[in-house]
Amino acid sequence: MTVDVRSVHFDLSDKSRAYLDTKLERIGYAKDMIVDLIFIFTKEKDFKLEATANFRWGVQAHLEERDYEVVPVIDKLIDRLEQKISKEKEKIQEKK
Repeated sequence: MTVDVRSVHFDLSDKSRAYLDTKLERIGYAKDMIVDLIFIFTKEKDFKLEATANFRWGVQAHLEERDYEVVPVIDKLIDRLEQKISKEKEKIQEKK
């Protein structure tokens, strides 16, 4: 799984990046299911975090969350990403 983190209109601190990395450990079980995981942080009035997950069977999932702080937006998005991965995993297991 390749993880790409980009920030637009601001520099993502090392502390925030480390926090994202620790949260990504929650979805470590999906390393062999996801080819690319792209995070884009955008700072406007609030923080917008977009994530695109490219699954190895060709499905692409795009998620987006907003908050006024970086940590809560990471928490919200990782929770949703974990749910999305579970759904995709169930769909693939049903087809087998």
